[in-house]
Amino acid sequence: MLDIGQIEQLLQAAAGEGRRVSYAELLLAVGQRFTRPRMRALCVVLDAIDDRAAAAGQPELAALVVRESDRLPGQGWWVARRDYAGAWEGPEARKYLDAVQRVAITYWTARAG
Repeated sequence: MLDIGQIEQLLQAAAGEGRRVSYAELLLAVGQRFTRPRMRALCVVLDAIDDRAAAAGQPELAALVVRESDRLPGQGWWVARRDYAGAWEGPEARKYLDAVQRVAITYWTARAG
């Protein structure tokens, strides 16, 4: 079972440090090995964390969780977007993701110090 509060705190800390984390790194931080089922469970938790953040007037954090291979979020994150309809890889995707991540990093960096 994944603890939403623990994962939320880890992501807030990562944002405050200006870091992105991989799915595997985040799972390892909560004592779990990376498997496809655990990654899918993590994605459900990430959606819930972003719902909580939106309700609190905070920026989303799921954008900070990326694949190790290309440092982009997985397909589920892109499919859920209502404000982006471009490619999920390449320069356009990177530019969009950088902007979303920058909002979270700026917000949590200001609260970290």
